[in-house]
Amino acid sequence: METLAQVLLVLGTAVAVILAFQRFNIPSSLGYLLVGLLLGPFTPGPAVDSAQVQALSEFGIVFLLFTIGLNFSLPQIHALRHQVLGQGTAQVALTTLLVMVMAGLAGLPWAVAFVVGAVFAQSSTTVISRQLAEEGEENSRHGRLGVAMSVFQDVTAVPFVVVIPALGAAVGAQAIATELGWALLKAVLATAVVLGAGRWLLRPFFHFVTEYRSAEVFTLTVLFISLLAGWITNHFGLSLAFGAFLAGMVLGETEFRHQVEATIRPFRDVLLGLFFIGIGMMIDPKSIPDIWHWTLLGAVVLMLVKIALVTWIVLRSGVDRLTACKTGLLLAVGGEFGFAILAIAANAGVVSGLISQMLLGSVLLSIIIAPFLIRYNGPIAAFLTRYRESADDGQGLRPSPELTSELQDHVIICGYGRTGQVVGNVLEDEGIPHIALDVDPGIVRQARLAGEPCFFGDIGEHDMLELIGIDRARLVVISHEDTAAAVRGLRAIRALRPHVPVMVRTRDLSHVDELRAAGATEVVPETLEAGLMIASQTLVLLGMPLGQVARRAQARRAGFYRIARQLFHSAVLDSNGGSERLQPMVVPPESRFIGVPLAALPLEGVSISALVRQGDRRIDPDPSTELAGDDVLVLFGEGDRLETVVRTLQS
Repeated sequence: METLAQVLLVLGTAVAVILAFQRFNIPSSLGYLLVGLLLGPFTPGPAVDSAQVQALSEFGIVFLLFTIGLNFSLPQIHALRHQVLGQGTAQVALTTLLVMVMAGLAGLPWAVAFVVGAVFAQSSTTVISRQLAEEGEENSRHGRLGVAMSVFQDVTAVPFVVVIPALGAAVGAQAIATELGWALLKAVLATAVVLGAGRWLLRPFFHFVTEYRSAEVFTLTVLFISLLAGWITNHFGLSLAFGAFLAGMVLGETEFRHQVEATIRPFRDVLLGLFFIGIGMMIDPKSIPDIWHWTLLGAVVLMLVKIALVTWIVLRSGVDRLTACKTGLLLAVGGEFGFAILAIAANAGVVSGLISQMLLGSVLLSIIIAPFLIRYNGPIAAFLTRYRESADDGQGLRPSPELTSELQDHVIICGYGRTGQVVGNVLEDEGIPHIALDVDPGIVRQARLAGEPCFFGDIGEHDMLELIGIDRARLVVISHEDTAAAVRGLRAIRALRPHVPVMVRTRDLSHVDELRAAGATEVVPETLEAGLMIASQTLVLLGMPLGQVARRAQARRAGFYRIARQLFHSAVLDSNGGSERLQPMVVPPESRFIGVPLAALPLEGVSISALVRQGDRRIDPDPSTELAGDDVLVLFGEGDRLETVVRTLQS
């Protein structure tokens, strides 16, 4: 088949499969695996050249690590040095050792058992970061920790690359130690060259390039820098991807970070798809009947061992049990560098073809299961840790009934990071009672020491919500970045208190609809507010009067936030602020609509913002609620339509 025909076949099949998978909300990485299986050499029908696909797919990993590096600057890596270096090394070493012992006791030769342990110890940064991005958890605490640890595994793969060929050659321990030491020295030199040269040269070089204001030259420069850094580390015996990661770290500290990321993203996404297609082409369905039980057992061992070990390692660093368990679920997946180690072992004659297919199948099965583990890491971790919390995770940090029983008309803040603390400080200044929850014992201890009403707890638990007085709360503010946890918390809140207002923070607009569907009264995207602040400051610097700037910003907010538009007429400061407003009305007992569900009322473009019945105010009332005499309806809409609806309902 000619090259163009192969390209068209791959692209056409990928488009069809990915559209079908997205329609049913199945992770796209599994769709690419299916494309590779369908077009691979082991299945009937048309086949493409797998060597060409796999050669190109390596650049997908290079660009992925480059973009990850943009979000892990050197100061952040320094702050995470104990987790990345200590925990990353411990995870790889302990997983390799434990799996090797299990495989050796099962009857495999110790050299083969070592390869099994080395393959199982790797985790896929590609799968983890891609799925976290789809779930909006890439900036969560467990997300950043999991990605950092998986990236570090690239460095730990270097000793395996040195040792495994030596096992096949049956050389002495002294020769292995010499080669290993030389390889680690080259790794240090490569890292020093990329980071040192990058910090001195990249910023002025990009300043020089941007002076020409050419998007074409900028794109070429980004591609050149990422691949050059990969070439340098590859020259020293490391992977291409590790060099790209280092270059991304350097550029992540510059003002060009966001433009670089936007430039590289199209190349990364397409080539990552090819990476998964290349993995799918390695699957041989004919070998499955003979080894399926060993493959399944291997996948179970791989995931259970890594979940348990990572959770234990992260727990020992002082992280709470829930976050540690989430991190363990992220790293349960097998990794692409495991395939590289397996290929080296097969070429060196350390493992046979049958064992090689079994290991390949186990890692692939973990990759297939991993997206679902990552997607539901919150509920799974909550289930696993609900009855297994250590005695000191929240000792003395949980709210007691004596402290919360007197709370009335208070605000509940879920997540006491920077945003939550700002909200809490404002409420304290205004004398508004509030209580905060967080799942990080370190934050809770510091806040409690400072005398702030912050406690250890998860809003996804009904018992905790009842303990902090959800039935008496005036407002709930979810201020953390974990979208999955926010959705779970919203469902728990709505199950106990359907009508309490809940405001949710999110990073961008991508999860607004999901959060509103889960029960959020209002969602505040950080990107929208940041854009409005920058635009406002721009207008001020251009000489626009402050009053006019404030009206423009309010008008923009009103276009997005429903609450910002819902003002009573007398509260509208600017007479030119628009015709939409709130209008309360009392339903007379003689109205002909008494007993009619709210959904059946002739509202004609007017919405019901709230219903007040015998002093109980219900925000966004249930459409099936039947209207009763003396109910107060708070209507929202344009002035003329409001008057028409009020007259109709009062008749």
